Amino acid sequence: MLDLVLKIRSKMAGKKNTDFKKYIRGFWLIILSGVLAIFLLFFLTSLGDLPTFEELENPQTNLATEVISADGVTIGKYATENRTPIHYNELPQNLIDALIATEDERFYEHSGIDFRGTLRAVVKMGSGGGASTITQQLAKNLFTKRASSNIFKRVLQKAKEWIVAIKLERQYTKKEIIAMYLNKQGFLFNASGIRSASRIYFGKEAKDLDMQEAAILVAMLKNPRQYNPHREISKAKSLSRRNVVFAQMQKNGFITSQEKDSLQKLPLKINFTPESHSDGYATYFRTYLQKQLRTWVRKNPKANGEQYDIFKDGLKIYVTLDSRIQKYAEEAVKEHMANLQSHFFKEQKSNEMAPFYDIKDSTVNVILQREKRNTDRYRRMKKAGKPPKKLTSVLRKKQRCVFFPGKEISTPSCLLWIRFDIINIFYAQDCFL
Repeated sequence: MLDLVLKIRSKMAGKKNTDFKKYIRGFWLIILSGVLAIFLLFFLTSLGDLPTFEELENPQTNLATEVISADGVTIGKYATENRTPIHYNELPQNLIDALIATEDERFYEHSGIDFRGTLRAVVKMGSGGGASTITQQLAKNLFTKRASSNIFKRVLQKAKEWIVAIKLERQYTKKEIIAMYLNKQGFLFNASGIRSASRIYFGKEAKDLDMQEAAILVAMLKNPRQYNPHREISKAKSLSRRNVVFAQMQKNGFITSQEKDSLQKLPLKINFTPESHSDGYATYFRTYLQKQLRTWVRKNPKANGEQYDIFKDGLKIYVTLDSRIQKYAEEAVKEHMANLQSHFFKEQKSNEMAPFYDIKDSTVNVILQREKRNTDRYRRMKKAGKPPKKLTSVLRKKQRCVFFPGKEISTPSCLLWIRFDIINIFYAQDCFL
């Protein structure tokens, strides 16, 4: 009986040892599989189009060409993206603090990848916040552009962003990465980069942003459309997100609890100042200058022989025009042109030789049709094979025009504008056909 009990115990002990060994083997198998999977992932990523050293040194970013007056004022830009980069020392400290507190709390502690944040995101399935660092977001903005909807491809993209982020951390200082990140971000309404965003949403340079303004811009980084302070539909979300930024700043010790409470009570306030080629002073001068620049770039290539692109290469064009004098001149014209036009009409009533006063409608129509055929839009559409009815209907569409004394209206069509020009009713300052 005793021997039977001993044999049973011996078998149970052996079974326990066998089960324990199975668990150990299973554990190491999982670990090795994970390591192998990570190795395979990075190997597959390395086969892709990772940026070269030269591309990391000079990442492709579309930069606006600035036209700078004799008194140092930017009076206009030529750009596909309204982006003018600024250096780290031109950024206010409250903007940097808000960025770090909200987007990457351990920015100064990691080397491109926040493993603690990544582990949290995996465990909580993203519900506790994202794991992308500022450097990873910069890598994505510079080289990935758009995230793939395919899960497998997105995983490869993510691995690529990790590799590029580590390379960026080796290539640049933390300050340079912050400046590059903010210069690359888009904020809608032709605001590309932090400087344009500061000028368009608050009418000031980035270095002059106060705490609330900095928080509004940082809040937009999550989604510039959904948290946009100018769009009526998203103002409430913008305010809520701005207050989250203040809470994050208080959590990370950048402001006190009392300061957070005071700032969160402030209303959402912006000074929206849109920028486009038609805005600002000396619009005709800038159009003429653009034609001159097209000739200049052909005669003055880059060191590598390539031609400058005035819309992407971020040139700075210094001109002799003084913005202050130009401002006074344009204001004077706007103020007096309406009066001059009315005086002109009065004088021409007694002038028997005044043009177009007694002209017949049939003659006006003949001239109108001739001028219509001379427009660039008509010629382009005709060359493209558009039918005559289509040509006329397009030319009848309402257009955006600016007439003296500086009032913008949207009623005149291309045909109506031609008619105005023929019978000399209006003097147009600028018309965008």
